[in-house]
Amino acid sequence: MSQLRKHLKFTFLNRWRAFRLSAKLGQLGKGVWIDKRVEFMRFPANISVDEAAVIKEGARICACNDKAQITIGKRTTIGYHTFIFASSTISIGDDCLIAPFVYLVDSDHSIKVGERINQQANSSEAITIGNDVWLASNVTILKGVAIADGAVVAANSLVNKDIGPNEIWAGTPAKKIGDRK
Repeated sequence: MSQLRKHLKFTFLNRWRAFRLSAKLGQLGKGVWIDKRVEFMRFPANISVDEAAVIKEGARICACNDKAQITIGKRTTIGYHTFIFASSTISIGDDCLIAPFVYLVDSDHSIKVGERINQQANSSEAITIGNDVWLASNVTILKGVAIADGAVVAANSLVNKDIGPNEIWAGTPAKKIGDRK
């Protein structure tokens, strides 16, 4: 059992939050721990959280339209004040560690000259995060990125391309710096 899960206390308020959200979310697995001030926004029925996941205070998880899908795997931890915004699909595997202040967004705005940016369409592509992935604090993952099983992304990195299995990446933009051994 991890250090985090060993010290989590399921208070009445944690159980109440999970009970209340179970009717709103697409799926809420058993033993999910949801901290205070967590928001499931816009289309919460399109958000699925599997068993024993931990979602810490201030997280914002948003299915931005009625077709957007977000899935969070078993035993995955979503850190404090992490933002997950899907216009298409964001899939996070099992046993992942998503540190505080991580930002995942699967879309961006068009920027054609002669049209106001806020009037232009979004362009979106799915984000896929495998199992046993660690995203350190302040990581940003952009649209269309796939992060394979076992990968690690160092703090303050911006990921705009795919990451292979067990690779370690860092920087802005992120580059491969090694492999897990």
